[in-house]
Amino acid sequence: MAVSQDPAGRDSLSSPPLCPEEIRLLTLNCWGLLHISALRSPRILEIGRRIAAMDAPPDVVCFQELFCQEDFQALCRETSAILPHAKFYHSGAFGAGLAIFSRWPITSSSMVPYQLNGRPTAFWRGDWYVGKGIACATIRFGPGPRDVLEIFNTHTHAPYEESPRDTYVCHRTAQAWQMAKLVRSAVQTGHLVAALGDFNMLPNSLAHRIITARGAVRDVWRIFHPDSSLGPSDHPDEARRGLPVPSADFNLLENGATSNNVYNTWRWGRSEQRKLGAGHLCPVDPDTPDPRGQRLDYIFVSTGQPPDVVESSPEGARSGWVVESAEVAMTERHPDLLVSLSDHFAVTATLTRHTSTPRDPSAADPPESDYDAQLRYAASDHEDKTLSRSEFTSILSMIFWYTSRERSQRHWRGVHFYSALVVWVACLVAVWFSPRNFVAFILMLFGSIALLAGFIDGLLALLFFSWEIRALKEFEWEVLNSQPPAPAVTDTMAICERGQGDKNDY
Repeated sequence: MAVSQDPAGRDSLSSPPLCPEEIRLLTLNCWGLLHISALRSPRILEIGRRIAAMDAPPDVVCFQELFCQEDFQALCRETSAILPHAKFYHSGAFGAGLAIFSRWPITSSSMVPYQLNGRPTAFWRGDWYVGKGIACATIRFGPGPRDVLEIFNTHTHAPYEESPRDTYVCHRTAQAWQMAKLVRSAVQTGHLVAALGDFNMLPNSLAHRIITARGAVRDVWRIFHPDSSLGPSDHPDEARRGLPVPSADFNLLENGATSNNVYNTWRWGRSEQRKLGAGHLCPVDPDTPDPRGQRLDYIFVSTGQPPDVVESSPEGARSGWVVESAEVAMTERHPDLLVSLSDHFAVTATLTRHTSTPRDPSAADPPESDYDAQLRYAASDHEDKTLSRSEFTSILSMIFWYTSRERSQRHWRGVHFYSALVVWVACLVAVWFSPRNFVAFILMLFGSIALLAGFIDGLLALLFFSWEIRALKEFEWEVLNSQPPAPAVTDTMAICERGQGDKNDY
């Protein structure tokens, strides 16, 4: 039996593995920002130890916000017995923070950057500089032609601003669209597909609908909890349901709240943090109200059925992968530091092989968590698998609004550049008439600073904003081209009447 070495530098068996009957997936935003995340190294080391010690360890793990090579190597050492293959993804100036660990060999991988990904002007947020994107990996878990798992790991743009003034919502929508395209292409090959990560979106939001409808995959949590929350208690969609504020336990077990959960110590106030530092456990009552808990971390999966089976009658028998369970995990604290292992909790899902039985048309419809129903859902023409006309309109309106914003930004930054040139020349002229040297120095310093600031804005106007406007036009065309056939013809003709581009785009 041949032995090879994986990207993490460890020996692994290279012969085709036996095909498993179950596949366990785990995703975790491990909050590993260099110089920013508190207690980073001991927390991540403990994350690796906890994963290795699980009674039913995962077969594939996707990490987000894993930026440091030393943390990646620490996880490799701790999990080498169960996850001997690993890939750390490089992107942007500081790295994408994405890594994939696997029980089976990673036969190919790529890093696909997002076309719309933040703004360099918001340097204190860092999303543009880390080069966020989609970490893609192909994993062969068996000898058969369909025994292939296509993994997509991502961390989308963070929602720094509150709606309706969230200027980044177009970025996250475009990123969901780009993810859905990649996932859908993989699904059409008949391989098992899983998209995992911190998507920074709420359940049943527009971005969530794009991935499930356009990507032809299902959210594992909503298979078992279709009535779970749509966001924090004060979110408009959730508030309209008129439900009471959930408890900490309910948010964890039923709503799948992986972020801002009251159990997570990194969401506590300073006084509670100081108590932890002094060695007090500070237990949380399971009935504590948890109004801020929300689900931002997801696992989306396909059934791994080939296209010819999916297109056949939904009444027939078929074989594929179904979701056996989905849980929130890694909720325990560090044994010595008494803090949560990350500012997010993990999500796990167990997939199992299943062959459905032909359905009796007279029988009652089974719940969606039923194994046969999961396979039939993939083959059916369910209304949830298509975006509505209003959703397409919402996307196009969002693109129009954000394009107008970027054009305005480009215009005013260009104005700033030319104004800075005028100020600089005026300062040079004023130096000739300066009565004293220190006045000349002040004029030169002021003129130089003004020119530098204007030059940066000029580069942004010329390069970044023009680049982003063109990316928005590509996104707009894809959305228009994906609408239902009849209305799309009219929209496409409208584009043709405008010409191939606006003069402001060049």
